[in-house]
Amino acid sequence: MKRRSLTLAAACLPAFAAAQDARQVAEPVMPAVCTTLKAMLDSPEAINADDTTRLQQAIDHCPAGQAVRLAGDNAHAFLSRPLVLRAGVGLAIDAGIILYASPDPMSYDKDKGSRRCGSNDDSGKACKPFITVDGGDGGGIYGSGMIDGQGGHSMTGQSESWWQLSRRAQREHKNQNVPNLIVVDRAHDFTLYQVTLRNSPKFHVVLNQVDGFTAWSVKIDTPADARNTDGIDPVSSRNVTIAHSFIRAGDDDVAIKSGSAGPSENVSIVHNHFYSGHGMSIGSNTDGGIHHVLVEDLSMDGTVSGLRIKSDISRGGLVDDIRYRDICLRDVKAPIDFGSNYAPDARGDKLPQYRDIVLRDVHSVTPGRVILHGLDDTHRLKADFINVAIAGKAERSTAYADVRILPSDASPISCDGRFIPFPDPNSANPHSAK
Repeated sequence: MKRRSLTLAAACLPAFAAAQDARQVAEPVMPAVCTTLKAMLDSPEAINADDTTRLQQAIDHCPAGQAVRLAGDNAHAFLSRPLVLRAGVGLAIDAGIILYASPDPMSYDKDKGSRRCGSNDDSGKACKPFITVDGGDGGGIYGSGMIDGQGGHSMTGQSESWWQLSRRAQREHKNQNVPNLIVVDRAHDFTLYQVTLRNSPKFHVVLNQVDGFTAWSVKIDTPADARNTDGIDPVSSRNVTIAHSFIRAGDDDVAIKSGSAGPSENVSIVHNHFYSGHGMSIGSNTDGGIHHVLVEDLSMDGTVSGLRIKSDISRGGLVDDIRYRDICLRDVKAPIDFGSNYAPDARGDKLPQYRDIVLRDVHSVTPGRVILHGLDDTHRLKADFINVAIAGKAERSTAYADVRILPSDASPISCDGRFIPFPDPNSANPHSAK
């Protein structure tokens, strides 16, 4: 029988300095405009009309360091098939302007004409994203406008939406071929600033091997029941800052991951608000290692999980130097959930190990579960708690965990005024994944 234990001890206070983005990050500045395109559509329902060609041509002819501006007078909508944002080039979307992603699955086929995108199979890798960024320095998406992935809209020629397809894949034990909204590969210093991302068919933003990424004052708005609609996922990326942003989604609000391409490290998640979704996650893929993460000044209101680290023996690795500070939670089922058995039937030799985890000034104002599970006696969870408070009689589950309750004379931090409404009620999302 496996031996299960929880160790409590007192010790000196640990330092917080190491874990964070190594860059000096400030509020982004809007780039110069190379050309302005005016909206010609009133809605994304236009028949045989889209803006793909003129959008892509404008991007292709825009110098690095500048941006293509989307604006409007009487019309406010652009409709496009997949776009490639050339290295260093920006897209600036004016307030009130919406760039809609085409609901036609054939336009997302990685292999042209394969007709696999918009179907379920064993791989789920047949679709390219709506916006692809491949390499280069700089560039970004700016402005107070919106990109709408139309995840709840019926796919062209089909009777179900992207989200309904994803839910059916779950029932059929298949993988959905559904596009992500924005994928940034191997770029340096890419920026999302002020833009709203809504209704992605799958993940909203994925970073692969990115060095330098800033999301500042971004809003992500997708229904809680839209399956696999993560907010922002840094994967094997470094020097990442997500700040002053508002995220409600159908899966992880933020999920830091890593794999064979290397670690994710030097990540700052600061001054943000999360609503529906699965919380502030690390994992489930951690086999490349995840190091030097700071999560500070975060409110989570109604997420399923709060602070979560998840992995298993099929995808695990070292997760260390993780700092959580000044966190308020409300109506969260599991405010703290650190587990090493994400898929109970997992097989493999990629063993999760969580150590040097520090929680300071964390307050859940409503009751919830606390889960602290290391893998085994050799790979124990090692965490320090400083002024951590869960309201009521919290359910606690521990296994292979060495948790030090460090000295603190402070009362639980006040969460008064921390749970603010999602901004701009006029943008309330009308879609549902059902």
